[in-house]
Amino acid sequence: MHYNFFNLNRVRNFEQKTNTMAQHQIDRLDKKILQLISQDARIPFLEVARECNVSGAAIHQRIQKLRNTGIIKGSEFVVDTYKVGFQTCAYIGITLSDIKMFNSVVEELKKIPEVVECHYATGKYSMFVKIYAKDNRHLLQIILEHLTLIPGIAHTETFQISLDEIFRRQLSVFDVDSNVEEVIEEE
Repeated sequence: MHYNFFNLNRVRNFEQKTNTMAQHQIDRLDKKILQLISQDARIPFLEVARECNVSGAAIHQRIQKLRNTGIIKGSEFVVDTYKVGFQTCAYIGITLSDIKMFNSVVEELKKIPEVVECHYATGKYSMFVKIYAKDNRHLLQIILEHLTLIPGIAHTETFQISLDEIFRRQLSVFDVDSNVEEVIEEE
């Protein structure tokens, strides 16, 4: 019953969000820009301009528009966790004692620096988190001294321990050769 309440609220929130979104046309140039910057966030605008056969000012304006519409949400440097001593990566399913505690649990999870991702989930777990720890003992310490003490968390299960990240990439699904414009919902 809690899951039905939770899912109904998520559907309502999603509907409210999508109803307040404006639409943005993604054209061939936008797709090419997104393809290039998703491969290298540090690529100079002038290099993007050369690849796209337009001016640097045009690229700057397009990227600013993509940022303003929320299509581009930022750029990041990726830290090699192994090289800085965090050699255990775990995915943990979290079951809540009361689904109404969801938001407060998320706020508490944000206070744990080793928790790097948190995802809504359906099924057995209310959410999944990704945690980096120095080793298995440190992982156990995080679970026992932090996760299980958060009000609202009924149960955790270490779902999978990652032995090594094989690859990581940005979503790159735009067909640059297509002349078809796509409508993207923006926040």
